[in-house]
Amino acid sequence: EGPLVESGGGLVQPGGSLRLSCVASGFSLSETAMSWVRQAPGKGPEWVASINSRGGVSQYLDAVKGRCTASRDNAKNTLYLQMSSLKPEDTAVYYCAMGWVTGVPGPGQGTQVIVSS
Repeated sequence: EGPLVESGGGLVQPGGSLRLSCVASGFSLSETAMSWVRQAPGKGPEWVASINSRGGVSQYLDAVKGRCTASRDNAKNTLYLQMSSLKPEDTAVYYCAMGWVTGVPGPGQGTQVIVSS
């Protein structure tokens, strides 16, 4: 496993929910702002959400605002993305990444989210 491992994706119907997780190993996330980045089939990476190191400040892509919530548990070295009211256009591979409002996926394999009926 690499330094960042994403999980929690899957196939979900429109309107459904998923919670993605990203676990860091070999280093501490606690001092680092973190982001979620997604890449839809045939498209480039797209920043989705960011959360500051302490978890008190977050920022979201307009297209997911109100439907996604980023959170983190620094004691568990884990980042989360709670996604609800999912739409087909949310279909993508989701990556976590270090940094604030970055569109560069992290080194993990990502987790596939497919929203389809």
